[in-house]
Amino acid sequence: MSVNYKLNETYHSLKDFVLNIPSIFHASTLSIHKARNELKTIDVNGIDTVVKSFKIPNIINKIAYSYFRDSKAKKSYEYSLKIGNYTPTPIAYIEFFRFGLLSNSYFISEEFKYDFTIREPLLDDSFKEREEIFKAFARFTLELHSSNIFHNDYSPGNILIQRLKEGYKFQIVDINRMNFFPLSEDDRAKNFSKLWADDATLNTIAREYKKHFLCSDDFVNKVLTYSNDNKRVKNFKKRLKGKPVND
Repeated sequence: MSVNYKLNETYHSLKDFVLNIPSIFHASTLSIHKARNELKTIDVNGIDTVVKSFKIPNIINKIAYSYFRDSKAKKSYEYSLKIGNYTPTPIAYIEFFRFGLLSNSYFISEEFKYDFTIREPLLDDSFKEREEIFKAFARFTLELHSSNIFHNDYSPGNILIQRLKEGYKFQIVDINRMNFFPLSEDDRAKNFSKLWADDATLNTIAREYKKHFLCSDDFVNKVLTYSNDNKRVKNFKKRLKGKPVND
């Protein structure tokens, strides 16, 4: 087995932790998410980390990630460095290869102590300071867009929020699918489409965004249109699979 890794210079003391992450990850019981990939929180030398273990790819993707494309772990690390303060601080990524093909891979970052994700206020009409959160989220999104950042999976579970004495701090995660380019007005409107928010909420978000960004009078309608188009596509796919559909 061969290994490829990159360690953030700031965390040089964690080299042994990174190199031994498969056994450490397996032994940890503090799983915070388990689906296609799994995330665990692990304390190492007083540093709270989140370790993301990526699913072992199928044979086609093993070849692709070994010879033609960067792995999701590597992209997560490099994009984190590029994004900066908008995402938890990256510590390292590490890839393990068997017979020259990618097998296991991990991305390690500092843990961001968030209080909730954007999902909670989206789903709970009685959530405290709900409208203020949406307006702050709109301004945060504008910051991302103004920095030429387009998150391809800008969905509720990937937007973490920490309450501050005054206002909120937002962070984005699951960032291995990102694009960096000057966003058009349509790109900006489209980026809200995966929130699965109702029209009234999107109206609040889009109007706050529009207050701080010079755009056409049609911007709010564009946000609503892209969102509803995405919902129709998702609901159609669910019907094909025989799954319940959200109205």
